[in-house]
Amino acid sequence: MAKLVSKVYGDALFEESIEKQSVDTLFHEVKALLAIWRENRELAELLDNPKIVKEEKIGIITNIFAGRVSDDLMGFLAVIVDKGRQKDIPAICTYFIDTVKEYKKIGVAHVASAVELKSEQKAMIEQRLLETTEYVEFEMEYSVDPSLIGGLVIRIGDRVVDSSIKTQINELHRSLSKLQLS
Repeated sequence: MAKLVSKVYGDALFEESIEKQSVDTLFHEVKALLAIWRENRELAELLDNPKIVKEEKIGIITNIFAGRVSDDLMGFLAVIVDKGRQKDIPAICTYFIDTVKEYKKIGVAHVASAVELKSEQKAMIEQRLLETTEYVEFEMEYSVDPSLIGGLVIRIGDRVVDSSIKTQINELHRSLSKLQLS
């Protein structure tokens, strides 16, 4: 259900941003809003309090964000709170951000390696990804996983390229275990 709510509201915000040619502005504002929301659990708890009526919740949102975000986002937040969907704000923001990234052809790549990569290696990986995908830009996220032994595991969305030695050893093990000696 939450996924459907985030899609409906996220798509509505995206369509409005396209209509008003404010994709970049709303993109940055929503990213900032999501960070604020995640850092301030008290705000979410306050807005989830059933003892506070909707009008007061909208007043709280207005006091915090009016003049700091665009009128479009301010109105959008008021609608969300009015509909009692404030718990879904993080999911809606995340959906909107992901939708804008796809629209702008910004990929998010998660790269795991056995050791810390040098900046030249990171640049080569990003360049290779730009050459082999439809994306024009990448947000690169690197992590170190010593269990890989060597090689890389690259994940972009639901696609995974696994060239790690760990996986190659596991595949070799599976192949050898299928062999029957006569």
